[in-house]
Amino acid sequence: MLKDIHIFSALISFMLFFIRGMWVMKGSAMMQQKWVKVVPHINDTILLGTAIALAVSISQYPFVDDWLTVKLFALVAYICLGIEALHLAKSDIGRAAAWLAALIVFLFIVSVALTRTPSGFLYSFMN
Repeated sequence: MLKDIHIFSALISFMLFFIRGMWVMKGSAMMQQKWVKVVPHINDTILLGTAIALAVSISQYPFVDDWLTVKLFALVAYICLGIEALHLAKSDIGRAAAWLAALIVFLFIVSVALTRTPSGFLYSFMN
């Protein structure tokens, strides 16, 4: 059940980020809605909490298990790119580039989780 909650929260996180990125690029007033500012943080807290609980339950940890270390560093990159895309970028091109890069990093994180290898979807390119 913990894994299902984690996967569902990851899907919600992806969808919310995707939609908010579209709204930012279109200059939509939706970004000013209170729920848009609150719900993603609640969901991402659930996502992080289930990630920690899953790591403990399978006795695998970042800085011990390489695939979880890569996921952690990729998560930091995803967060930084997301902040750039949704808040800091000064130009439309900068916002779009950061948003697209964040989406790719998110998909990489998922691929690392699915393969439990540090290279994730890059594995096929490396072999």
